[in-house]
Amino acid sequence: MRWQGRRESSNIEDRRGRGMGRSAGVGGIGMIIVLLVGIFFGVDLSPLLGPGGVVTTDSAPSGPNAIDDEQERFVAVVLAQTEDVWTPLFSQAGLQYTQPKLVLFTGQTGSACGFAQSAMGPFYCPNDQTVYLDMDFFRVMESQLGSRGDFAKAYVIAHEVGHHVQDEQGILQQVNAARSRASERDSNALSVRVELQADCYAGVWARSVTGTLELTDADIRSALDTAARIGDDALQRASQGRVVPDSFTHGTSQQRQEWFYRGFRTGDDEQCDTFSGRI
Repeated sequence: MRWQGRRESSNIEDRRGRGMGRSAGVGGIGMIIVLLVGIFFGVDLSPLLGPGGVVTTDSAPSGPNAIDDEQERFVAVVLAQTEDVWTPLFSQAGLQYTQPKLVLFTGQTGSACGFAQSAMGPFYCPNDQTVYLDMDFFRVMESQLGSRGDFAKAYVIAHEVGHHVQDEQGILQQVNAARSRASERDSNALSVRVELQADCYAGVWARSVTGTLELTDADIRSALDTAARIGDDALQRASQGRVVPDSFTHGTSQQRQEWFYRGFRTGDDEQCDTFSGRI
């Protein structure tokens, strides 16, 4: 993946503090990382923390944001590439694509969906159409999950933007309404379909930027490997030694790989309908 020198999105805001802020309890950043992995992937790893907890804050942004470091530059390029893919795809369908914002933060920050915390991992808030990302998550991917390479990180960002695409299409609103009326088991099943569709949309995006970002087979394999490592079954087996399918919220390793690759293979977002038939 060659991302350097590409257009950088202006829809990015850097709220990262110049340090972790005040913290209380034992473990500091280590605790945050454990929670981050657990909650983002739907697995409760809080028992690993022991007693105590962590409270962190980041400083508020000061003035207009300037992209001034390599990490932010990478995220800004990937976000720009999602804009360059989804804007014309929506236009071809006679629709207008509203570009999402992306906020980088450290520890915790405010969002229209409540506090965004490191423990939540990367997430999309439909209330303000913004992706929230603590860059420590990428270190977790490498050190704890063994997922490496720039494109594995790009896949995570593209997945979250996939949720914004769902929001623009009205899918999130419909699913959230259905989940509010459903049992816990059925609600989880709907969540899986939402997540797998976002994986598929990430695959569609990957196919579209293959030439621009000079993607290689190794890049696609890194995304597929990451998808496998973050399947509900793999994470539950690693954290608790057993798998509870009814509690899945993101899909199995095989499902996540298959839906990402379906999007990549076809390059067609219409092939990403996870709500009709079996998944």
